[in-house]
Amino acid sequence: MPDSTDYIASALRTVRIETDAVRSLEATLGEDFTKACDLMLNCRGRVIVSGMGKSGHIGRKIAATLASTGTPAFFVHPGEAGHGDLGMVTEEDVVIGISYSGTSVELLTLLPVIKRMGTPLIGMSGNIQSPLAKESDVHLSIKVDTEACPLNLAPTSSTTLTMVLGDCLAIALLEKRGFTAEDFAFSHPSGALGRKLLLKVEDIMHSGNEIPECHPDQPLKEALMVMTEKGLGITLITENDHLAGVFTDGDLRRVFDTDTDMRSSPIREMMNSNPKTIQHHMLAAQALGYMEDHKITAVVVVDAEQQPIGVLHMHDILRAGVV
Repeated sequence: MPDSTDYIASALRTVRIETDAVRSLEATLGEDFTKACDLMLNCRGRVIVSGMGKSGHIGRKIAATLASTGTPAFFVHPGEAGHGDLGMVTEEDVVIGISYSGTSVELLTLLPVIKRMGTPLIGMSGNIQSPLAKESDVHLSIKVDTEACPLNLAPTSSTTLTMVLGDCLAIALLEKRGFTAEDFAFSHPSGALGRKLLLKVEDIMHSGNEIPECHPDQPLKEALMVMTEKGLGITLITENDHLAGVFTDGDLRRVFDTDTDMRSSPIREMMNSNPKTIQHHMLAAQALGYMEDHKITAVVVVDAEQQPIGVLHMHDILRAGVV
């Protein structure tokens, strides 16, 4: 029964072998890599990735990475392609075929049809003399000296290198396209990053009848009733549709330290006449940072003319999943 040191030794050996394999990729990135990028950049259709077995698993990841970084792409299983799914491929597409041996029968079966359509083919294999390499318009080497598998059989180093090469293509194209964080968010609207980069204050703020609002001459008692009813911990003090100030839970605690008559004193005597405000088009994530910096839990939202149009509470941001 091997002890833990044997496991660690095996893991370290795997790390070294796969690291060396990835590092060897640097020497192979040249004119063919540039040609492959140009083919994909100028593609008027989609980048179609295909491969069998472990190559197929890596191909799915490459297609997903390309699609999420500005290069429309999807994966087609070569076995299914030979039974009808090849109809997804057009002459305006670019095909990336992955096979370490370069002799995958399922993939090679598709090549005559792909060539007949005039669809450019980028081949990835570990053998520059393989049928896949020879039939490709551009060939990218994924050759490794040895697999991490001690039997040199299970695809390990080669699949790692292939995935890194796919990332190289995706990132090179991302940078060439000038792909931005906002572009990335549009393809990830359901994720936390998408919400941070897309969700605006106006999307989650309280507006209309949800806004707690009082006139400066109303007594503090009435202002407190409004604040309690709306449940946002803040009341806007407005006059002629202009923001005169705010009164918050924190202000109320400070009132308790005075001799103020809460039943008759007008709210203007206790309001904060210089309240913090944010613009309605600000990102919710930016609003969160603003509120944290100023140690406030609710803030007035204003439009371009600085007119109050809403209230944003910290809980609104949390419920929206921005953090």
